[in-house]
Amino acid sequence: MKTMLTIAPSSMPSCSSNNNGREHYGALDGMRAYAIIGIVMMHVLSDIAIKPSENYLTTTVIPFFTNFVFLFMMISAFGLSCGYYDRIKACHITPHAFYLKRYKRVLPFFAIMVIIDMTWTHNLGALLEGFADLTLCFGLYPNVKIGVIGVGWFLGVIFVFYMLYPFFVFLIDNRRRAWGTLAVSVLLALIGIYYFGSKQYFQQPTDFERDNILYCAPYFVVGGIVYLYRRQLAAWVSAHKLLALAGACAITVATFMCLDRLVELASCTIIFATWLIYGLGSNDVVLNNRATRYLGKISMEVYLCHMMLFRVTGLMHLEKLIANPNLLYILTLLATLIGAVAFAHVVKFYVINKIKWLQ
Repeated sequence: MKTMLTIAPSSMPSCSSNNNGREHYGALDGMRAYAIIGIVMMHVLSDIAIKPSENYLTTTVIPFFTNFVFLFMMISAFGLSCGYYDRIKACHITPHAFYLKRYKRVLPFFAIMVIIDMTWTHNLGALLEGFADLTLCFGLYPNVKIGVIGVGWFLGVIFVFYMLYPFFVFLIDNRRRAWGTLAVSVLLALIGIYYFGSKQYFQQPTDFERDNILYCAPYFVVGGIVYLYRRQLAAWVSAHKLLALAGACAITVATFMCLDRLVELASCTIIFATWLIYGLGSNDVVLNNRATRYLGKISMEVYLCHMMLFRVTGLMHLEKLIANPNLLYILTLLATLIGAVAFAHVVKFYVINKIKWLQ
C-alpha cells in the first residue's frame, strides 16, 4: 500500500517522480490517512460494549467506513502500477526482485503482530493460523476465517493481488482490454454473490465475501484503469479544482442517498473511484499536509495493529469512569487511534529499522 509521495506546486497536479522515474501523487497519502481513521471508527463502534446513541452518523455513515478497505485496494493497484506496470511490460524487473520487495515491505511488521497475537492466545489453533499468516499465502485458502490478526484478511487479499500482478498487467495491457477486464471482473463478482453464494441454488452455498480475490477484483481493476488514464485525469482535475471537488462531493452525497437501492459493489466503486480521480490532481491542504502524509505512510501498520490496541484500551475499563456512552465512544476511539499510531511508529521506524534480520 505504500507509495512515496510529495507535494507539487499549486499550479500543477500533485504528482512528481523520484530518481527511479516513479510517479507519486501526494493526495493519495491523505486518502489513506482518512480511510484508516474511518476504519478504526467503524471497528470501535462495532466492538465497543456500550454503544453510543443511534443517529444517521452511527447507523449509516460510520458502518459504511468498513468499505474503506476497497479504497485501499484501488490505491494499491494504482500505486503498484506507478512503480511496476511499465517495468513488468518491458521485462525490466525479475520475479525475484519484485516478490522479494513485496515480502520485505509487508512481512516484518505483520510477523511481529502475529507473534504478539499468538502469545496472547497461546493455543494450537493460534499456532497453526500464525504459521499460515507468516507465509502471506493464507489468502489462497477457500472460505477460511483466521482469528490470529483477524483484520489480516485484507493483507491476504492484497498479497494474492501481488502474486497475480504480472497477470494483472497483461489484463490491462491497453485501455480497451482493461475495460473488458473490468466487465468480466464485475460479472465474476456478481456470479459469486448471487449464484455460488446463494441458498436459492445451493443447500450449502459458498461463503463468497470480501476475503475472496474475485469478490475484490473489480476494485483492483478500477485502480488499474485510473492508472491508464492518470495523466489526462490529473490534468483535468488540476485545471478544474472547484468543479472536480463539487462533483466528487455531489456524487458521494447522491450515492449515500441511494445506498439502500445500490449493491455494495456499485456504491463503493462510484464513491471511491470518484475520490481517487480527484486525488490525482488535488493539492488542497485537506489531503496534502504533514499530518496526512505521516499517517498515510503508516496506514497499513495502523490497520494491522489497531484492534490489538482496542483490546488494550478495553483493559482500562473506561466504562467504569464514563457514564455518557457518546463520550465513552469518543475517548475509546481516541485512545485506540493514538495507541495504534504510537505503536506503529515505534515498531516501524525504530524496531524494524534497527534490527537487520527483520529487514
